Amino acid sequence: MAQRTYLAGDLGGTKTLLSLFTSVDGQLQALEGQRYASAEWTSLEAMLTHFLEGLPSELERPATSCMAVAGPVQNGQAKLTNLPWEMSEASLCAATGLERLELVNDFAVLIHGLPHFSDSQQVVLQPGQDRLKEPGAHGDSVAILGAGTGLGMARGIPGPQGWIALASEGGHREFAPRTEQEWALSRWLMADLGIDRLSIERIVSGTGLGHVMHWLLQQEQREHPLHRIARAWRTIPAEQPGHQDLPAHTGKAAATGDPLAQAALELWLGAYGSAAGDLALQELCSGGLWVGGGTAGKNLAGLRSQHFLAPLRRKGRFQPFLESLTIRAVIDPNAGLFSAACRARALDA
Repeated sequence: MAQRTYLAGDLGGTKTLLSLFTSVDGQLQALEGQRYASAEWTSLEAMLTHFLEGLPSELERPATSCMAVAGPVQNGQAKLTNLPWEMSEASLCAATGLERLELVNDFAVLIHGLPHFSDSQQVVLQPGQDRLKEPGAHGDSVAILGAGTGLGMARGIPGPQGWIALASEGGHREFAPRTEQEWALSRWLMADLGIDRLSIERIVSGTGLGHVMHWLLQQEQREHPLHRIARAWRTIPAEQPGHQDLPAHTGKAAATGDPLAQAALELWLGAYGSAAGDLALQELCSGGLWVGGGTAGKNLAGLRSQHFLAPLRRKGRFQPFLESLTIRAVIDPNAGLFSAACRARALDA
């Protein structure tokens, strides 16, 4: 009997990852994969057809698929945020011959992977009362947030046929300063960006770390090595030569002991931890809280530190609840693709 296979995809404006998975002793394993430059293709239908037609003949053709999409998904339809692709589950199935395909927001899809992540895909930041392995037994929900270009959030609730993933735009909630320093930063940033409302992700994101560092540099009277980088970060678009990645340089400078960069990272971690604690309270995620996004693996020491964990727990009368949570960081850069494969397998059950 041929092995059952599942088609998983992680679609972004820059790149798209497609992979064929199978299940061996209950564990998902990748069989064939390919990376595509998204802008070189006119549609997802054409890309999927190319991938499926190029599979080795000895592999079983998949019947089910899940595609993680960098954009909102509603009623089985989606549009990529940074590409003019309009997709529907029905048209994709018709074009590829797949029996079932599900489009899921690329952050919400991680909910489907959480129960299946191995120790190599995640690390524990805070041990707690872990009841994730018994979904539904206590009605335990889970939640994940992650700082990348923006701040992604999602939550999951147990259903009769597995986890129900619920997308969120919680990163666009109002930023609530907790200290005089955060208040000063927020007022400066609103003026600097020319906006009258400040969302959480303006600070709690990879871009946000750059804003924090830029603010501290404005107060530095002596010339700092990152001054030139900050000017290029602000004035030269990312796609043009000469652009500098201020958040990345800040992280490197902090790791080598630069006091100003360390101050920026600690301020950022405090705001991040507070946002994580707020999400945990909002969702009452007794099944666990995860930290993902592109910055998680690069900032493990910071996420394990009290700069992040203390603000997360410091929520008044609910501090004991937050101290009881198991908190993990997702460190697998292909976690979205793996989670899509988990969902595709569940659809096939």
